[in-house]
Amino acid sequence: MATTSSSSSKRKRQQRQAGIRILLLCAIIVCVNLLASQLHYGFDLTEEKRFTLSPSTKNLLRKMDEVAVVDVYLKGELPSGFQRLAASTRERLQYFKEIAGKKVMFRFIDPFEGKTEEQKGPIFQALAKKGINGTNLQVQDENGYSEKIIFPCALVQYKGKEFPVNLLENEHQGMSPIEVLNYSESLLEYKFANAINYLSQPDQPHVGYIMGNNENLGAHTRDMLNTLRMLYHLDTLDLGGSLEILGPGLGLYETIIINNPKTPFLDKDKFKIDQFIMRGGHVIWLVDGLAASMDSMSRETQSFLTQEQPLNLEDMLFTYGVRVNANLVEDMDCNPIPVVVGMVADQPQTELRSWFYFPVLIPTINHPIVHNLDPVMTTFASSMDTIANPEIKKTVLLASSKYSRVAPHPVRVSLSMMHYKPDNRMFNKPYQPVAVLLEGKFKSVFNNRLEPEFIKVLKDSLKMPFRASCDTSTSMIVISDGDMFENDYSEREGTMEMGYWRFTRNRFSNKTFMLNCMEYLTDKSGLLESRSKDVKLRLLDNGRVKTEKTMWQWINIGVPSGLILVFASVFLFFRKRRYEKKL
Repeated sequence: MATTSSSSSKRKRQQRQAGIRILLLCAIIVCVNLLASQLHYGFDLTEEKRFTLSPSTKNLLRKMDEVAVVDVYLKGELPSGFQRLAASTRERLQYFKEIAGKKVMFRFIDPFEGKTEEQKGPIFQALAKKGINGTNLQVQDENGYSEKIIFPCALVQYKGKEFPVNLLENEHQGMSPIEVLNYSESLLEYKFANAINYLSQPDQPHVGYIMGNNENLGAHTRDMLNTLRMLYHLDTLDLGGSLEILGPGLGLYETIIINNPKTPFLDKDKFKIDQFIMRGGHVIWLVDGLAASMDSMSRETQSFLTQEQPLNLEDMLFTYGVRVNANLVEDMDCNPIPVVVGMVADQPQTELRSWFYFPVLIPTINHPIVHNLDPVMTTFASSMDTIANPEIKKTVLLASSKYSRVAPHPVRVSLSMMHYKPDNRMFNKPYQPVAVLLEGKFKSVFNNRLEPEFIKVLKDSLKMPFRASCDTSTSMIVISDGDMFENDYSEREGTMEMGYWRFTRNRFSNKTFMLNCMEYLTDKSGLLESRSKDVKLRLLDNGRVKTEKTMWQWINIGVPSGLILVFASVFLFFRKRRYEKKL
């Protein structure tokens, strides 16, 4: 009887201890989850560091002095691709919140949730005014296919201002939808950080568009100028009507754009540009090596001869570290143009054929300006040479393809060449530079060329002391195609987007390239580097998937089941031996 009572009390004690262990385990799990919800830390073991914010982004977030609210319009029933984009967006914003704390708040919104069809119209228009544009998709449901408008966008609100962020990139040439989605995810950090940085600036950088040498200003520059006005204070600046270009040290222009001049620069105007650079100013040069235009094509001969382009800038660019050559780049990787190939019933028959003088440049280097950039189209571009100067760093941003060559001046440009099949062996001058970034402390082209009396007048009377070199490092970008940032225009279609090729309806990245150049030259935050982050898409080998499908199915099903059986057998074996000894 005593043995039975002792056994019963022992069993109750064991049950009580087991209950306490279960309660402690539950308490530990709850505490761990509460801590995990407040504290996030992990080790980024990915090769491309996809889960790690760049140092420039972290520095920006730590300096935030107000709360930024991000409204993401990806919520509700979405296709799988957009669900993945929404999850990636939430993940990036959570990383932002971990660095900035309560200075970053975000929420996901379905703008049409609970709204009638009559209410959706005004909502759509209100969002469009803020730069939030919808995308019409066909979604499969139980009744077949139906149309659904979704908004792959976000709106960042900071310091009383708003900035729209497009989360989904446009379809890139040669990219599948899943690759476009992956590319869009890789840019999320840059886009949100850039939006916060833009809104945090008390005043946007000033940009001067130089006039006075027959630069284009009209229908063909409308898209470029309108785009720049959205992000910068843009002014046109006539060199002949000013004593100097007020640069960064004088509180005005950060960057000037010299876009496709056609008449020679006077020495006094060159002096103004030179001293602007010596004071730390930045320049984007778009200059042609030769005068060449399809408008010069003779109707009778279907050809024309190139003309010299005397701009009187050769000594300046040479001193700064680059030379634009008097030639034309011919490239097998190029845009097509329509040509007449025959007549049918007195009607000309046209066909699109490659026009070697319109190279399509594919970026190949890992630089923030051109990383992950789609091809950029050019028209009658010239090659460039970089000059040996250890004080100046030269980076070739854009170059021709492997199958290219140069035609020296004078060049007879004729449509008849498109009637013959090109020989790859003749295109034997690969990778001709077309866009070059120069960085460093430049020396003045007027050094040792000015009279002492003139230098004295500059200093004493005009209060503009001559600078023989830069005190600090600055930068400039030289592009040997004056038309790269211009848009097409027609009476029927009006102003077209920069980089749009109407004959094939392809969109090239000329606009993105321009904006990246401007941001690199004007923005000192370094956020453009986060654009270089590459999120690799690791796809399965379709061939192996087909041949090894059954094997891996059996492995995935059989191995876990086998391990469970092995552990169960071992557990039963030792349990049996344990209780056998007691008996």
